[in-house]
Amino acid sequence: MPSFRTLNQIAGPIILANLATPLLGFVDVAVIGQLGEAHLLGGLALATMVFSFLFWGFGFLRMGTTALVANAVGAENLVSTRQILVRVLSLAAVIGTLIWLIQLPLSQVIWRLTDGSVLVETTADTYFAVRIWGAPLNLLFIGISGFLLGMGRARAVLALQLLLNFTNIALDVVFVLVWHRGVSGVAEATVWAEGLGVLFGLYLVRRELLGLTFIEAHRALIDAGAWRELLRVNRDIMVRTLCLIFAFAWFTNQGAIFGDQVLAANLVLMQFIAFAAFFIDGYANAAEVIIGRARGALDPHRVRAVIATSLRVGWVAGLIMSLLYLPIIPALLPLIAKDTLVVQQASEFMLWAVLTPLLSSSAYLLDGLFIGALASKAMRNAMIQSLALFLLSWWVLQPLANHGLWAAMTLFYAARALTLWRARSALFP
Repeated sequence: MPSFRTLNQIAGPIILANLATPLLGFVDVAVIGQLGEAHLLGGLALATMVFSFLFWGFGFLRMGTTALVANAVGAENLVSTRQILVRVLSLAAVIGTLIWLIQLPLSQVIWRLTDGSVLVETTADTYFAVRIWGAPLNLLFIGISGFLLGMGRARAVLALQLLLNFTNIALDVVFVLVWHRGVSGVAEATVWAEGLGVLFGLYLVRRELLGLTFIEAHRALIDAGAWRELLRVNRDIMVRTLCLIFAFAWFTNQGAIFGDQVLAANLVLMQFIAFAAFFIDGYANAAEVIIGRARGALDPHRVRAVIATSLRVGWVAGLIMSLLYLPIIPALLPLIAKDTLVVQQASEFMLWAVLTPLLSSSAYLLDGLFIGALASKAMRNAMIQSLALFLLSWWVLQPLANHGLWAAMTLFYAARALTLWRARSALFP
């Protein structure tokens, strides 16, 4: 039976790795915030939303890979783990290259669908034109991360993530505050950091790649059944992820309607929510690995124990984050944004960001459990239902303006947890 200690031992390095990502988000916002212009923050918010669709939409390359590898490890099939790596890297390279090739028509469609001001959309397009060059690198990076996590190599994931994000942070400072390249500099920093991250990631999995025989590699690429299983799991996770991204994109776009200051304030507060999400997701990722191995070993008693332990840890982590945010958020807001109107707006809506870690923790942990158990269809259906409730809630709460928007997002988190809990029977082998 997995104990709190076991879960924490696995989750510790993952949490540190995860927190490097929202830390980078804070730095991106902070360096642009120092320029003192709300439309630059608004443009960064829209551009971030766009790349959430493009890259998070293919997050199955991390989540599906972790689940499949963990199940293979539980079944003690190491040849299968190496073949999964080959298939995932091939798929990531193909998808990333296709995204890069269609960048021009893609950008034209995107800016027709957004509702930001002319200055905001021009800024976002500047970021897009640079950041899109890193599409193949980004997808290869998350595929490698998923493989390492599924193998239980949490410390390697930590090293990889720290290299990526701290390189990115250092380049942010140089490109924006030293070389004055603005939003374009933020995008350039990310692309260069991702290139270095992929090289280091390939170094970390060199043993598995070099250990492949020609026959294993050939079978990995031509095994139709394995490809169908990979694509089935990834299809459901992709639909789930796109629904999740759509909810956040809708949130961002609706905030843009209320003006550049509100859009920028929402972006600043979302950095705190992202930080809490990545912290709690460390436990979700650990639960994903443990339940995947329990499923692979066909052990329902271990599965039941993982569920109970994971949810309790998630609730405690969410409560701690919410309590810490009460004094931390008001102290940091003036340091992140120089525009006093943006700080005032963020202060008005701050309570929603304080409550979110506690209210969202169950959704995060259940997501990890369903991914690790390869219960992708049930998770997909739960997310579709939750998205429908979110949009309905926003339609009802529109008279409350931005407070209504935040309330609808809070209900979205609650719906995700409830719909997944109702489908929990899918977790068992």
